[in-house]
Amino acid sequence: MADDITLPTISPRRMAFDRFVSHRAAVVSVFVMVTLVVFVALSPFTARYGVNEQVQAPPNYFLPPRANAWLGTDDIGRDLYSRLIYGVRVSLVIGLFSGLISVAIGCVIGAVAGFRGGRFDDVVMRVTDLFLAFPFLVTLLVMRNMIGGISWLKPVTGELNSVRFIIVLFAIFGWMGVARIVRGQVLALKEREFIEAARAAGASRWYIVQRHLLPNSIGPIMVALTFSIVGAIISESTLAFFGYGPQAGDGSTSLGILVGQAKGAVNTGFWHLALFPCLTLVVIALSINFIGDALRDATDPRLQRDA
Repeated sequence: MADDITLPTISPRRMAFDRFVSHRAAVVSVFVMVTLVVFVALSPFTARYGVNEQVQAPPNYFLPPRANAWLGTDDIGRDLYSRLIYGVRVSLVIGLFSGLISVAIGCVIGAVAGFRGGRFDDVVMRVTDLFLAFPFLVTLLVMRNMIGGISWLKPVTGELNSVRFIIVLFAIFGWMGVARIVRGQVLALKEREFIEAARAAGASRWYIVQRHLLPNSIGPIMVALTFSIVGAIISESTLAFFGYGPQAGDGSTSLGILVGQAKGAVNTGFWHLALFPCLTLVVIALSINFIGDALRDATDPRLQRDA
């Protein structure tokens, strides 16, 4: 009798990890984002000056990059490198929290709508189509003023130009696209054999959604989360560029505020005020998108890239 041949087994998690690390751009992006997070978390040590502290080297305004101001200074002599660190912190907080909340809402609504179907599905999708038909920026501006005028919501939303208000605003109107993605995945999965088996075993709808449909949709959900985070960061920058973002001052800033303050910098020759905030914004957006693509490939074996 031939000897039994024992083949090595690889767990699904190990396979997913191997697929992720094979995505070189994602690995580099993880390193970039971890570095940014460390710099942001250790801002009392990594920042050379306070967020609104001026460089003590008169005249200190509009200085180009130099030893005492690595990325130069702005119109009132504040260190751009330090302000970028504090600005990235605020933008990442806005992007992460609004992305997580909007994806959580979208997952629940999309999964229930796709699995239940019927009138509930029709109403949810028509409401989604209605909001998605309007430009997102226009919707944000209109609803920003409407929600900001409701006094009894202020304990939840905070002041109109606060970071908390921006997070709530993005979370409320950022779930529609996620809901459509999750609904499509649920529609493709709910007639599969393992779902029919769960139904035959008497599993409830919520149990099937929670234990079967959402875990099998994790790849598109990961991509939707990264898109939501990037979209929130860019939307905050756009709102701040037009003066509707978080309020500057009071010891805070954001990438959007820094980009907005550099509107006329290029024409006047102060290139560093526009280059470094915009470059940081582009690097963050690309890094998160690369990570999202790699997570999609890692969690869906059908999308395994060629070696």
